[in-house]
This record gives sequence, C-alpha cells and structure tokens, in this order.
Amino acid sequence: MKRMVVSLLALLVLVGCSTSKDTQKVRFVLDWTPNTNHTGLYVALEKGYFEEAGIALEIVQPPEDGAVGLVAANGAEFGVGFQDTLAPVWARPEPLPVTAVAAMIQHNTSGIVSLKDKGIDRPSKMANHTYATWDIPVEQAILKYVIEQDGGSFDSVALIPNTVTDAVSALQSNIDAIWIYRGWDGIALEVAQQEINYFAFADYAKELDFYSPVVIANNEYLKENPDQAKAFLAALGKGYQDAVANPEEAAQILMKHVPELKSNEALIVESQKYLAGEYMRGEAQWGKFDANRWNAFYNWLGEKQLIEQPIPAGFGFTNEFLAS
Repeated sequence: MKRMVVSLLALLVLVGCSTSKDTQKVRFVLDWTPNTNHTGLYVALEKGYFEEAGIALEIVQPPEDGAVGLVAANGAEFGVGFQDTLAPVWARPEPLPVTAVAAMIQHNTSGIVSLKDKGIDRPSKMANHTYATWDIPVEQAILKYVIEQDGGSFDSVALIPNTVTDAVSALQSNIDAIWIYRGWDGIALEVAQQEINYFAFADYAKELDFYSPVVIANNEYLKENPDQAKAFLAALGKGYQDAVANPEEAAQILMKHVPELKSNEALIVESQKYLAGEYMRGEAQWGKFDANRWNAFYNWLGEKQLIEQPIPAGFGFTNEFLAS
C-alpha cells in the first residue's frame, strides 16, 4: 500500500473513541488512509474484541511526518510502520523509541509490475525499459540488486522520477514498470482487466523478504503497560484471524467503517481475498517475527552501506507481547 504522506492527512481523524469507567483509551495511528492492510483492526473493533479487553480504541490518521514520529513522541501508543523505512530511524546514535511488536503481513508482498506486452516477466528483462522511481537510495538499491542477481543490467534501465498514485493510468503512459504492493495495485490492475507480469522481490533474494507493514509501539508505553499491550495485540490478532477465515465478511466490515471505500468494492473484496492468504502465511500465529529474516534484511542494508550505522541483530522487534 502507499506510504506517501499527503497534506490533507495532517488533521487527525478519530474513530471509535468512546470510553467508559471500564475501558482505557489506546490510540492507533495508521500509515495511510484506511485500506485492506488494516482490516483486522476494523474487524476487531466491529466485533468488540478491544472492548472485551478493556480498551477504547482510537484510530488516528497520520500527520504529515508519518506514524512513526507520532508514536515515538507519545502521540499514540501503537501505529503502522515498515521494516525498510524504520531502518533510518534506528540506524543512528539515538534511535527513535519505538519497537515493532507484530507483523501485520507475514511476508514482503511488494515487487515490480508491468503490462504483459512489455515482456518483463523477471528482473533481468527490465533492461532497456522505463521505471518510475521515487528517487530513494534504498528503493533503487533493491531494484539494482534483484536485476543484477538475475543476470541483468541495472544501468540499462531508464529511471523516470515519478510518484505513482494510480498504477492503472501509470502503465498507460511512458512508464513500463512500477514498484507495487501486490495486494493493492496488483489487484487494482486485475480488476481493471489489465494483463500484467509481476515479480516479487522476495522470490529473487531471500534477504529482501522483509516485514511490511508492522505494528509499532512506543517503548515507554510498553515498559509501563505490558499487560495492556498484550491485551491490545491479542484483540488485534483475533481481528486478523477472523479476516483470514472470512475475507468477504471482513471486506464488508472495513467498508462499513470506511464508507468511501465502497466506491471501489470490487477492489476491496478481491484485495481482501488475496491478503487473507498473506496475513499469516507460513505461520500458525498472527504477528510473529522470524529473527533470522528480520536480521537478514538489516544485515543487507549494512553491507550495502544504505544506513548510517549497523543495526544490531535482534534490534527493533519483539514477540514478547504476542499471545504464546
């Protein structure tokens, strides 16, 4: 899903924030406008799982500088982050005080998409084609790595600076290939009946199977409220498990809470069906991190000198607050 920040999202939008003497408010800040990455949150809210845990949930739209800064500054207890974009805030002398406490989606579902007639069915075939770039060093390093791992030439790819917001229209322009998350833009292209080729980064380099997105929490909050943090994640996990078990019902719940999504109902339903197989893929428990996979990505960033300083093994995540 998109991780850009738009000025219109600077205002905080509060949802489901009623409290009583039996509940305590917990704030959760999104990374972007509500979408199918977040469905488990809305399912848990709809089914009363947070209330049962003594929590009055407050869902917050991100400010211009994103969710991570707000959580770090005690503006929210929990929020949405991404392992790749969290790296810069940790790889410095004073890391931001946030920790990843659950994997919202178990594997990296991002990769490169193109129209089928371009013939880009693997990284090496991006040679002599155009690619819309965000001009971010890590982004370009990842692309270069998979192309060269596949025997291709990154230097032959024409990079066109472009912040793509609509994959369907972008691929009808002078852009041949774009980076997408399969569960959103890939589904949007299929709903639009476009014939596409897609390859996932994780299929070409295991060290690129990073966690994206993740639930982050404020470190001070975790230290002072461990039981509430566990209760929150248990309720959230139940919401995601329900979304796995019944994706069509989950899609309807998401659209009930976010009515503007109803105009893209086909996309929401199909995206939900796809993500039902991704939220927990390969794991019996929602949210669990694999330390080796977490560390492999940060080791790769360090080896490629893409971060200010190395991130120690095991830093930045914990499974401590997940149900055992």
